[in-house]
Amino acid sequence: MIRAENIIKSFDETEVLKGISTTFETGKTNLIIGRSGAGKTVLLKLLVGLLKPTGGSIWYDDVNFSELDKKQVRNIRMEVGMLFQGSALFDSLTVEENIRFPLDMFTNKTRKEKLDQVNYCLERVNLEGSNDKYPSEVSGGMQKRVGIARAIVLNPKYLFCDEPNSGLDPKTSILIDELIKKITIENNITTIINTHDMNSVMEIGDNIVLLYDGRLVWQGNQSEVLESDSEMLQDFIFASPFLRRLRNAALR
Repeated sequence: MIRAENIIKSFDETEVLKGISTTFETGKTNLIIGRSGAGKTVLLKLLVGLLKPTGGSIWYDDVNFSELDKKQVRNIRMEVGMLFQGSALFDSLTVEENIRFPLDMFTNKTRKEKLDQVNYCLERVNLEGSNDKYPSEVSGGMQKRVGIARAIVLNPKYLFCDEPNSGLDPKTSILIDELIKKITIENNITTIINTHDMNSVMEIGDNIVLLYDGRLVWQGNQSEVLESDSEMLQDFIFASPFLRRLRNAALR
């Protein structure tokens, strides 16, 4: 579980986040949604420790993450996996070397132990035997799966995903969503996803947080989206006339 308590973040005179309080639950896919400029990326960076809050606190289970020193933060980060928007793979490293990178950085495992862990993660993302390929030799969807394998190679308790479906076709996006959901449940991870993908919202949104102008304006799950009377939620989810007509037809 990760908990945000009255999070405020300002840059110079501009207040970007204005008192965000919410809980991201363990074993569930927690989605942060909102229009561009709503504060989603800033919140994600605060939660993962890339930024410090101007006010408020962030808790990892019963640990106040906001008050930790650098050594303590490093210890927590060994329990964190991160899937970046563009996969952020090293072009000069093979798939195996990319996935092994966190093990080289943070563990003293033997080479065989690292290889065993890499191969296990490759199996989890259905990429067995891809060890010696380079990122340029695999598709965008496969690169994303390599990114997921790297994110989970340290057996994290917390997984952060920044726009995991960015640049992917709809079919591949669904596969990535299903994979993240499966890993979250099986490993009982606290997964937080920053997304614009409405299919993700409706298919894997166990806990959805909607930001608007730096404030949390709605929270619920995918089954509550269609029934909600929140105008801000409806304006965001059903921004296009086509989707709005589909919703109206479903409610008749």
